[in-house]
Amino acid sequence: MSAADKILVADELVARLGRPRRTRVVFTNGCFDVLHRGHVEYLEAARRMGDVLVVGLNTDDSVRRLKGPARPVNPEDDRAYVLAGLAAVDYVTFFADDTPRDLIAALLPDVLVKGGDYRKEDIVGGAEVEAAGGEVVVAALVPGRSTTAILQRAQTNA
Repeated sequence: MSAADKILVADELVARLGRPRRTRVVFTNGCFDVLHRGHVEYLEAARRMGDVLVVGLNTDDSVRRLKGPARPVNPEDDRAYVLAGLAAVDYVTFFADDTPRDLIAALLPDVLVKGGDYRKEDIVGGAEVEAAGGEVVVAALVPGRSTTAILQRAQTNA
């Protein structure tokens, strides 16, 4: 499947992966603005938790509200295409809200994964996933790898 074929609107994704299902669907989300090694290792770890990895991607407007007017560095279509090009990622879909709660509630993945900078009880959508019999996992982050750190280094070296 090409990278472009992996990018679906939320309704199409939910219809394709709906319940009941025979595959274990893993979901994670984020801005993934400047993709780096930490992201790739995180996504590979998430993919190992199931059969299908879905990445919910903040739209540009959502990123601006969360990160400020100078972000995102890369537009949403480019961020989605790069994510979809990774072997670990099966599908990418967008969400425009500040959180993916509605998307998670519609998809109800079997596993909801977020990085180690989150506490399990604070993960948006976790209650909905657990109520449906799924699990919420906090995955380890790769130390020293972050988009913010990369952008700060770039500004310092400019």
